[in-house]
Amino acid sequence: MNTTDRTPADLLRSALAADAARPLVTFYDDATGERVELSVATLANWVAKTANLLQGELSAEPGDRLALLLPAHWQTAVWLLACSSTGVVAELPADTADTTGADSASSLAAAADLVVSGPDTLEAARACTGERIALSLRPLGGRFPRPPEGFTDYAVEVPGQGDHFAPFSPVAPDAPALVVGGQELTGAQVVERARADAGARGLGPGARLLSGLPYGTWEGLSAGLFAPLAAGGSVVLCRHLDRLDAAGLEERGRSERITHTAD
Repeated sequence: MNTTDRTPADLLRSALAADAARPLVTFYDDATGERVELSVATLANWVAKTANLLQGELSAEPGDRLALLLPAHWQTAVWLLACSSTGVVAELPADTADTTGADSASSLAAAADLVVSGPDTLEAARACTGERIALSLRPLGGRFPRPPEGFTDYAVEVPGQGDHFAPFSPVAPDAPALVVGGQELTGAQVVERARADAGARGLGPGARLLSGLPYGTWEGLSAGLFAPLAAGGSVVLCRHLDRLDAAGLEERGRSERITHTAD
């Protein structure tokens, strides 16, 4: 990756310039059997559309706080990078891994300017008085069968957004970018930590890191997105990995050419 990259959005742009066709995020949900693989180009397209939705349709501005009430999922990775692209601060509750109505999620939503929720955290998300966006987390980014009342259905709104994104004002690397585990990090700090973690894990270009860690901690975010991105590698992100037996896990390691595992 480019040593001048200062934000997670910079890391994605460098990855796109280096090899747009390579896999970046491969997602499994072992409760449903879903598998989806996103190249750098495909993920970057989702990020651009989501950033345009944030900036253009939702009128989010740099420094606004977005409560991100989603589990470890490829669409969560999209939102994290879209927030970085716009200067919006993504805040994750410590118990973001498949909880319903958790107190910390509700408190986070109540203090946020806008909220993004999965189907299991809708009640907690209603505490937000600003814009509310809901994701069904169905395969292929599908819509809700019936849109939740009081929420914008992400899958309805995002397809029509532009495929290229330009922020109204440059995003400052030293501005707040992410809150995880109760700790606030700037974009530059996210990149620095991601690079350090990639080095500690021995990740390099072409590495394939399997992670079943939740996104409610820095360790989970780093393994599940930022460290592989910083290293020029990719992540195999697994939700409900505990439902896979030892033989299944071994087979996944072979089929996905896993080089490193986060545990």
